[in-house]
Amino acid sequence: MPNVREVRTAAQADQEDVFFGQTVIMWARWSVIVAGIMLVLWTSTNVSLLTQTMPFFLVLMAVNFFLHGRYVMGSPLNRTIVTVASVIDLVLITAIVVLWPGAHGLNNQFYVLYFPVVFAFALVFTRKIEVAYTGLAMLAYALACLLTGTVPLDLGNEDKVLVMRLIVIAAMGFLGNYYFRIQRDRLARAARGDRKTLADVRAGLAR
Repeated sequence: MPNVREVRTAAQADQEDVFFGQTVIMWARWSVIVAGIMLVLWTSTNVSLLTQTMPFFLVLMAVNFFLHGRYVMGSPLNRTIVTVASVIDLVLITAIVVLWPGAHGLNNQFYVLYFPVVFAFALVFTRKIEVAYTGLAMLAYALACLLTGTVPLDLGNEDKVLVMRLIVIAAMGFLGNYYFRIQRDRLARAARGDRKTLADVRAGLAR
């Protein structure tokens, strides 16, 4: 009797990517929360500054508690909710860049928080969605710098710094999604019975 192999459709592959990949996004969000709170505690010089800055990360923590709790209880989120939650991440990080006391726009070092959320998102979603999300992150940061008046658009050093940071954000999205596509292609070839791919997968698991 011939072997029957299960072949995943593109829709099934997308659903599985979101189901298993949302944990990556949640842990990336936890890393942002932990890093942010540590920086707040490290840099705050008085109680007033602490009370002004901590709420940003408390909101992120509340969102992630809800999402992680749903996942642990066996009620994972669908693609739409995962995407909306990831957009909320960008909104909150941009708010930090714009509203942080004493350091706005380009002078705010919390721009690094864009990196893990963009990279994690790119590991889960297809190229078109990843490009849109990465572009949104780049646009949000660029507007944050422009609206705060920290980038004069005179082709000076500030403009170069902004461009370099935007390139890094774009690179995070590209590299994450590139790895995502490599893994999806390997799984697709394994499902079709590609012997070399199956051998590679088994060799990787045996290490």
